[in-house]
Amino acid sequence: MSLNDQWMQRDLAVLWHPCTQMKDHESMPLIPVERGEGVWLYDFDGNRYIDAVSSWWVNIFGHANPYINQRIKDQLDKLEHVILAGFSHPPVIELSEKLVAMTPAPLTRCFYADNGSSCIEVALKMSFHYWLNVGKPEKKRFITLSNSYHGETLAALAVGDVSLYKSTYEPLLMDVITVPSPDCYEREAGMDWEAHSRLMFEHMERALAENHEQVAAVIVEPLIQCAGGMRMYHPVYLKLLREACDRYGVHLIHDEIAVGFGRTGSMFACDQADISPDFLCLSKALTAGYLPMAVCLTNDTIYQAFYDDYDTLRAFLHSHSYTGNPLACAAALATLELFERDQVIERNLALSAHMAKATEHFIDHPHVADVRQTGMVLAIEMVKNKANRTPYPWQERRGIRVYEHALKNEAMLRPLGSVVYMMPPYVITPDQIDHLASVAWEGIQLATRD
Repeated sequence: MSLNDQWMQRDLAVLWHPCTQMKDHESMPLIPVERGEGVWLYDFDGNRYIDAVSSWWVNIFGHANPYINQRIKDQLDKLEHVILAGFSHPPVIELSEKLVAMTPAPLTRCFYADNGSSCIEVALKMSFHYWLNVGKPEKKRFITLSNSYHGETLAALAVGDVSLYKSTYEPLLMDVITVPSPDCYEREAGMDWEAHSRLMFEHMERALAENHEQVAAVIVEPLIQCAGGMRMYHPVYLKLLREACDRYGVHLIHDEIAVGFGRTGSMFACDQADISPDFLCLSKALTAGYLPMAVCLTNDTIYQAFYDDYDTLRAFLHSHSYTGNPLACAAALATLELFERDQVIERNLALSAHMAKATEHFIDHPHVADVRQTGMVLAIEMVKNKANRTPYPWQERRGIRVYEHALKNEAMLRPLGSVVYMMPPYVITPDQIDHLASVAWEGIQLATRD
């Protein structure tokens, strides 16, 4: 029995993996990883795989990055963790200063959580609690977009709209207002992204006009609905939404957990609309995939609504055990320093252009309906009938066929249904992008054969 097989058997005897039907592993091998280096993951039998999805969109500067490694090692010799209630430490202060400086004004306050879903919960609770504190307890509903995803904890799941994750738990979830997404895959033939996004905003305008007195906040994934199949839309929607939220007295929550830190071509997606949300939720790439950490940034208007004598019970009494963990802060500080040192955003422009060039021929495939890209995210949508965009039945799992082919060819291309996508670490090379494109093309050829 190979080392891979040994580790796989030990794993399957004791683990229950996330987002997985465990019975799949009766026929689909589990890949035990021995080590990582740059874009590569290595198993115990000497096989390697390009991490084309950044290990669930977190790893932006490669595995075992020497610079980040050293910052964590240095911090480990000083302080591994301390309670953040009544205590503080230099890494969390320095990180907060950097985040406030680099995010759009007037975001001035950082509240830390342990992961993306928890960060969404912070924003939802903080928005509701703000309105409660200022004497508007009726503002307790949330508006969300169709096909959106904001995490797996109950409130985060409630404001999402991907039925695969949500429908089972519907009886446990709060009621939200869902409006049609500005998803540009659904635009009329001949209509450009901006015109479609403007047109779709009419649904949001109407929902706000009719419900704003009961609505605390609107929550969106800016520019890319990632878990919903990498569906994308134009920045004008965000600008229109900011203006409308201001008019109707409703908070705006940007969930940039997946798209922050350079994924969309700018440091933050909100930069492309030149606006600032009331709550900016960040995680994943914040620590370059090293340690769990999230931060919810907000402004002083919201902060001051909680600032009072203790006996008024206006404080935001929300916490996580590992809030502001010093090791995670060290990883995040190193991550932000690499952005400054290596001119990452500028370099990514060339990489994203190469991704576009390497995949431009995919649109000519008879079973590819769309090739779409925003920054360092590129998605290829397979369909049964290209003429009318009839999707493949989900039960056929066409994307998994691409995934299995890729594993045999030094690539990890984990699909979203029938959508094959690339969301690689920023240290990927043009040659490695070409390899991913070649493997994806071959995989799609195999997956679309009847």
